[in-house]
Amino acid sequence: MFPAPSIPSYANSLRPHEMPGLALLGGTFDPPHIGHLRAAIESAEALVLDELRFVPCALPAHRAIPGVSASDRAEMIDAAIWGQRVLRCDRRELSRPGPSYTVDTLQSVRDEVGNGTPLIWIVGADAFAGLASWHRWRTLFELAHLVVLTRPDAHALIDPRLELELAHRATSAPLDLRTQSHGLILRLQIPLLPISSSLIRERLAAGRSIAHLVPEPVCRMIDERGWYRRL
Repeated sequence: MFPAPSIPSYANSLRPHEMPGLALLGGTFDPPHIGHLRAAIESAEALVLDELRFVPCALPAHRAIPGVSASDRAEMIDAAIWGQRVLRCDRRELSRPGPSYTVDTLQSVRDEVGNGTPLIWIVGADAFAGLASWHRWRTLFELAHLVVLTRPDAHALIDPRLELELAHRATSAPLDLRTQSHGLILRLQIPLLPISSSLIRERLAAGRSIAHLVPEPVCRMIDERGWYRRL
């Protein structure tokens, strides 16, 4: 229904002042909703990105397996971002066996774009607070910058090991992420809508409307295919 846009390959011949701003936003997107889109758009604008890729997780390592297949969730993302110039869907985790580890995804993208291209991984504040439990989490900083989406009233407890990383990696200037290819941490305050995929699933299971909580094309797909009608 919504053909997946091709993902451009970034040539290593780009001159420094032409280096693209490339960021990845991972998640299960089960289903993708307006909160995901607003977070992506706000991030793309604040970070002056040329491209932001949604990366649907095929097999989560830290949560239950989604009720809708990874390929169907990717198709919903395509529908949600249709017509957007900067937003893309990257399906690389769908074809990789085993748990979808972020470090493997970043390594795969890094192999494609080369060592000199700035690469950004966008993560929510709650997920960042538990980063030290992720697979090979210290290697993430060797592959990409981390942008942590947060709110002014956020007070998530941070693992002491992350506090040490923040002490020498933190920056408050988004353009700093263009001066080197990886290794910095930026806390980005954006308006975060109080919408979650679990809320969407609960409303659908109860027969309630999800209008204006998910993009209209996604609403139609969910209705036509009968997804999430029972918990």
